[in-house]
Amino acid sequence: MGADAPGAAEGSSNLSPEALQEIANVEAKIDLIEAQAIERLAAPPDNQIQQVELLGKLMLYDKDLSVNRNEACAFCHMPETGFTGPVSELNRTTGAYPGSVRTRFSDRKPQSHAYAPLSPVLHYNPGQGDLVGGNFWDMRATGRRLGNPAAEQAQGPPTNPVEMGLPEIACAVYRVSQRPYRPLFEGVWGPQSFAIAWPGDIEQVCNRPGPAAAADPLPVHLSPIDRGRASATFDQMAQSIAGYEASAEVTSFTSKFDAVLAKQAQFTPQEQQGYDLFRGKARCNECHRDGGPGEDPLFTDFTASNIGTPANPRLPYYSEDRPDALGYVANPMGSSFVDGGVGTFLSSGHLLSQPSAVDARWLKLAPDNQARIQVPTLRNVDKRPDPAFVKAYGHNGYFTSLKQIVHFYNTRDVLPRCQPHDPGEGTICWPAPESTANMNTSKVGRLGLSDAEEDALVLFMQTLTDGFMH
Repeated sequence: MGADAPGAAEGSSNLSPEALQEIANVEAKIDLIEAQAIERLAAPPDNQIQQVELLGKLMLYDKDLSVNRNEACAFCHMPETGFTGPVSELNRTTGAYPGSVRTRFSDRKPQSHAYAPLSPVLHYNPGQGDLVGGNFWDMRATGRRLGNPAAEQAQGPPTNPVEMGLPEIACAVYRVSQRPYRPLFEGVWGPQSFAIAWPGDIEQVCNRPGPAAAADPLPVHLSPIDRGRASATFDQMAQSIAGYEASAEVTSFTSKFDAVLAKQAQFTPQEQQGYDLFRGKARCNECHRDGGPGEDPLFTDFTASNIGTPANPRLPYYSEDRPDALGYVANPMGSSFVDGGVGTFLSSGHLLSQPSAVDARWLKLAPDNQARIQVPTLRNVDKRPDPAFVKAYGHNGYFTSLKQIVHFYNTRDVLPRCQPHDPGEGTICWPAPESTANMNTSKVGRLGLSDAEEDALVLFMQTLTDGFMH
């Protein structure tokens, strides 16, 4: 089960030839973007903010930060899709993305990391009875420790066994210390960043996919001072990544909607109709807020809601209930798994990665947050490289078009329940919700929109795609 073990798991990957071809194309794009970023090291910016942004970009596009050196963060977050999943065939079929160990899949679809750094630190608002802020679908990157949810979010995937798969955080720090951007990192964060006495077996330890054995949860054996140094450097890696995500290259406010606000463009009559519906009859704006006095139009209110999304039977996660070639069981619940969303995070249930500690004082909020999922931003919700490209929607990727999820919001409580394998699923019937706990029945499910009104809403949301203004 040494360094060669991942290969054993690779062979049984059930990805289609179409998906493998598309993955290869995305990986080639990642390599190109990384090479261009590395070229900038020859004459790095002299401004510290831009140095931090460049560092963050270099790490986001660095495959070496995954256990098998085959998966960059960007594999799930590419610019041509608004920094979410860039593989149409995976969005259409599996919903979730394979990890560095290619037979392991997550239980959720990738979120966008554009605009994520603008989420507030997770806090409880007793006036509205809501938790507000954080990153991830279940808010588990709270930002309470680093003061930045996006930084804490960046600390989840590297050691998530179904994502980048490193056995522990010291491996991520070690891998960065071996990369060409190390001098830039030390220039920004200080020469102590990698002044760590690495053990002789560091390569073997870090080549073995996580999770680490329960008896040895930190298998890179460091002195207490070196452990503290590695932890601090890991935090600085995360802050650099969040710095890049907050940069104008990622969080750009350059959509047609922004141009209309700036009086540099006008909506078409149908887009205007969609916006009027968005703010009125369709009630979208009650959660996907378009801003207010002194408030950026971020198209989310950073709360969580259970909209009654059906389970996505296409998720490979449901069949990850047996030990893989490395003896790891990602989903002991098997087909009976139900995503508990924010409630599961608060009750510190079985989480694949937990970048932030749970505030024990919030435990009492868990029942009221069971099955609730963070309201995502609608910015770039329809950004895609070409019209035929399929994007997935909902925390589990159940929906595969914007029209379909709008139709769901409109008709969830009007149309009958589907029979198994019903050909009318998604148009004239809906499956049962994955969970009815705390289901939103006041703003979703019976909106009374016509087919043309649904289309107008989609057209309005297409004006939220960045890149319209230059």
